[in-house]
Amino acid sequence: MNQALRAAMVDAGETAESLAEQVGVDPKTVARWVAPGRVPHPRHRAAAAAALGRDIEDIWPDVLKRREPAWLRPWVETELQATALRSFEVAVIPGLLQTPEYATAVLSSGLLAPDEVAGYVETRMRRQSSVLERRKPPLLVAVIDEFALRRGAPDIMHPQLDHLVNLARRPNILLHVLPLDAGLHPGQAGPFVIATTEDGDVAYLDDQAAGRLTNDTAALWSIWDTLRSVALPRRQTIDFLEARSWLT
Repeated sequence: MNQALRAAMVDAGETAESLAEQVGVDPKTVARWVAPGRVPHPRHRAAAAAALGRDIEDIWPDVLKRREPAWLRPWVETELQATALRSFEVAVIPGLLQTPEYATAVLSSGLLAPDEVAGYVETRMRRQSSVLERRKPPLLVAVIDEFALRRGAPDIMHPQLDHLVNLARRPNILLHVLPLDAGLHPGQAGPFVIATTEDGDVAYLDDQAAGRLTNDTAALWSIWDTLRSVALPRRQTIDFLEARSWLT
């Protein structure tokens, strides 16, 4: 529970209904802000802090302590608002599904210093918890190219694949492996995630320099439907991950 927000509301004599009216949202939305893992959009944070006579960092200190790159923060906030996330990855396991060891190996392969890697891994694990362990987690559907499962040292990949199997058994998480024998597919142009929120669909696209958000998701939905159609069904995906015949 966000005790700081709750205390600020009590001090200011505000209820969920009265604060919602000032901020311009539904009272149920304010109630979700008080619950753990829910962070308002930036404009709503600013409006709520002003209505309560507090600084934003007093009510949501973790927002300013995050160590994600600045360009990633709008997407991290979108994840927290999402009711559904549909993710496609070509070369790596999706960040929300990574083990600490796998995340460390992936982040260490770039230009980050060792102390920076540790900070980013810690932030990534906290991000996973905020999204997947909240009271009402989103539906998460992930299509992962088999290529991503084959890249990595066996001592890192075996625990990572075990983790995927455990996650795949959760009712709100649907994993689908896109096998190599599916051949060429439109997802080879790059990874993406489509988030469904109360305000509509938002997509995240990644590249070598940075990521970007877009509300123009029509083409991505078409690609998504194609990828789902050639990926393995859920039960076959779990069997595939458990067999892992390509790892020694």
